[in-house]
Amino acid sequence: MVTAVETHYHTIASGHAYSTVLEGVMYAKRYGMKGLAVTDHGPAMPGAPHIWHFGNQSAIGEEVDGIRIFRGAEANIMDYDGGLDITEEFLKKLDWVIASYHVGCCPPSSVEDHTRGYLKVLENPYVDALGHSGNDDYVYDYETVVREVKRLGKVMEINNHSPIGRPGSGERCPVIARLCAQYEVPVVISTDAHFAAKIGQADWAFEMLESVGYPKELILNRDLETFERYLAGRPRMQK
Repeated sequence: MVTAVETHYHTIASGHAYSTVLEGVMYAKRYGMKGLAVTDHGPAMPGAPHIWHFGNQSAIGEEVDGIRIFRGAEANIMDYDGGLDITEEFLKKLDWVIASYHVGCCPPSSVEDHTRGYLKVLENPYVDALGHSGNDDYVYDYETVVREVKRLGKVMEINNHSPIGRPGSGERCPVIARLCAQYEVPVVISTDAHFAAKIGQADWAFEMLESVGYPKELILNRDLETFERYLAGRPRMQK
C-alpha cells in the first residue's frame, strides 16, 4: 500500500542515502503520489548536510513536476532536555519537522530520561512529529508521551522501516499505535526512505494500524488535502 504523501525521505545530502530530490519526485509520480517531504538528517549526524541546507530548501519550490514539495528535516534530539541540532532560525523556515533519537547523536539512557526528553522536545513549537519512537534503544513511558502529543496537537510517526532497521520496534510500534487510537492522536505513515524507489511503500505500517483498529481518518497523509490542512491548522501558523 502507498501513502499519498511521503513524510520522511532522505536524499544524498544525508550522506548515507542514495537518491536526489528529483529522483524522489520521479518515483512519487510513478506511484501516483501527490506530495514529498524532504527530511534530511540534521547536521549532528555524521555525513549530514550543513545547516544552510535547511535554510535554502525554498530553492526547490513548492511543486516539482506536479508533486507538492514540503521543506523538511529530521532533527536529531541531542539530549534529554529538549535540545535539537537545528536552531529556531532554521526550523521556522521549514514546512515539516520530525524529531528523532539516534544513537550516534545521543547515547541511550533510562526510561525516565527518554520520557523527559520527548516531553521537552514536544514543547518546541516547530517540532511536528516524533520519529520512529518505537526504537528499542529509547524505550519511554508511551502513554505519558502519547497523551502529551495529543494535548499539544502534534503527530506520531509510524515508520514502516522500523521493524527492519530497529530490532524490537515491530513489537513496540503496535503498543504505541493502540495508545494513539485510544487518545485519538493523529499519525503519519512514513517509509524513512534512503533510496527513492522505496518511497510511499508502507505495507507493514498500514497492516499494523489496521490490526490494532486505528481509525483511517486519523492518518494525516492518507491524502494531500488532509496533510496540508493539518499543517495550516498548527498553532504556530496562527500567530
